[in-house]
Amino acid sequence: MGRGRVQLRRIENKIRRQVTFSKRRTGLVKKVQEISVLCDADVALIVFSPKGKLFEYSAGSRFEFLPRLINLLRTLFYHLLTFLRPHIIFFSIYTYISLNFMF
Repeated sequence: MGRGRVQLRRIENKIRRQVTFSKRRTGLVKKVQEISVLCDADVALIVFSPKGKLFEYSAGSRFEFLPRLINLLRTLFYHLLTFLRPHIIFFSIYTYISLNFMF
């Protein structure tokens, strides 16, 4: 007999929620370790608990991984700004015209 399917919804009981978080975090770290070893992949995991505590794991040296992550975030931020810039400019002009029209 297999396991039953878990309903994905917020656990209301704080203690049960914390226990579930802890168990699932442990399982997630195990899966990250497995994919790192099996596939020779560079893997990093960052998890914040419901209380805001940081849990992190990286396969390999953190000092090698961190510059790659920072570069990726810079690139992502650049592309996000490039994508949003026309929308921000349009919104600013629209807001300016709307405010001038109102007053």
